[in-house]
Formats: sequence, C-alpha cells, structure tokens
Amino acid sequence: MDNRMQEFRMPRYHEIPDVGLYLEQTIKYINSCLAPLDIAVTASMVSNYVKKGYVDRPIKKQYYAEQIAYLLFLALAKQTLSMENIAALFALQKKTYPGQIAYDYFCQELEDRLAATFQSVPVPETVDAEMPFAKRTLRSVIIALSHIIYLNYCFQNMSEEME
Repeated sequence: MDNRMQEFRMPRYHEIPDVGLYLEQTIKYINSCLAPLDIAVTASMVSNYVKKGYVDRPIKKQYYAEQIAYLLFLALAKQTLSMENIAALFALQKKTYPGQIAYDYFCQELEDRLAATFQSVPVPETVDAEMPFAKRTLRSVIIALSHIIYLNYCFQNMSEEME
C-alpha cells in the first residue's frame, strides 16, 4: 500500500480550525488535508460553492469549522457526485445527524475504506440493507470515492512507469 494512504487521516471536526480563516488560509488548510489524495480546491471553487449556497457565507470574510468541514466533504464528494446530488446529501444529513457527527463518521468511514481498498483486503461491512438510508447512501458515496482515488493512483503510477 502506498505510504500516503497508510498515513492518511482526515481531521476530525474538533481538530478543524474554528478561529476564522480567510479564504486563502482556508484553501491552504483544505489542500494540505487532501494533498495525499491529489485533490485540491481553488479560491474560485470555494467562492462558487458559497455563491450557490452549498456552504454558508463567510463571517466577516472568515471561514469557521462548520464551513471548512463542508468544504472538505464537497471537495471529496464532487469526485463522484454532481453538485445537485451533493446538495441532496447535505439536506438528508441535516435531517438525520448533527453536522459534527456526520462529518466525523464520514472521515472514519473514508479512512477505513481507503485502507481496505489500497491493501486489497476484503471489507467486512459493505452497504447493509438494515442501515438507515442516510448511512447507506453515504457509505455508497465513500465506496465509490475510495475506488476512484485508488484508480487515479493506479493510472498515475502506470504513466510514471511508462515514462
């Protein structure tokens, strides 16, 4: 397994800066978190997410933990979902789980799934029909995301080997 994936860890909600980061600081923070996955955001992307209402407007031009958590999730989920589906997933999450719980659950599930995918070991739990709909949906997104990240890694390594 790639060392980046062995050591990859998403920041938990309580670890996300809640002191108010300006746009460039927010982008730098998010990109540092997602760098091992080769995923990045730009200022225009963040501004567009705010403009379209996917993320709350900054308060006095500063982003706080809840907004940053949403941006981290958005950056990852958009690898597999349309923005409309992400908005629907946000609406579902808000009806079923507090943001902090949903975000931390997402982080743990993603880390577990990436580790299993990169190690090529079976994952004991897949999408269980007994799970609540919100969890089944999120787990399906995470499964797809982990496979996309893995495939991108494979193709990047193939192209490097061919050079």
